[in-house]
Amino acid sequence: MKYLINCFWLLIPLFVWNIVFISRLPCSYAPATFWKDIPPLIGTTENIARMLVFTLPVLMQFSLKTPVQKAGLSIYLLGLVLYFASWLLQIYFLQSDWSRSLWGYTAPAYTTIIFFVGISLIGQTSWVKLPGISVIYLVVSIIFVVVHTAHSYLVFQRLNE
Repeated sequence: MKYLINCFWLLIPLFVWNIVFISRLPCSYAPATFWKDIPPLIGTTENIARMLVFTLPVLMQFSLKTPVQKAGLSIYLLGLVLYFASWLLQIYFLQSDWSRSLWGYTAPAYTTIIFFVGISLIGQTSWVKLPGISVIYLVVSIIFVVVHTAHSYLVFQRLNE
């Protein structure tokens, strides 16, 4: 039972959000467009990092005992709000200056680092003998966000040629 109290549960709102709203995003985010002509190094690195960033939390114990973990929850919630807002701006204000800008278009990619930082602060311990799980998770998250944002940048550049 204690193994079920892990940080994977913090990812469920993201999965639900993505399932509910993915079809409402502009067509430039559709897989056929978004993955078109992406260099294999970026695509492979992004997918491996994505797999790790979404599976490592299973090994991270969810706990809010320390001030750092409580701060992590606040950072996680802020990250969710900003991530959800970045999607809503693309869905409902597609023609705005923000949504048409590089910062606006790539926001759904780079805002994820905020909730990933929150998760790394909450899940400071692991169910397995894996010292520094939160640091490992943070490093993997940074790699994922950098590559995912670079991917978004390439798509933005292609769309604005």
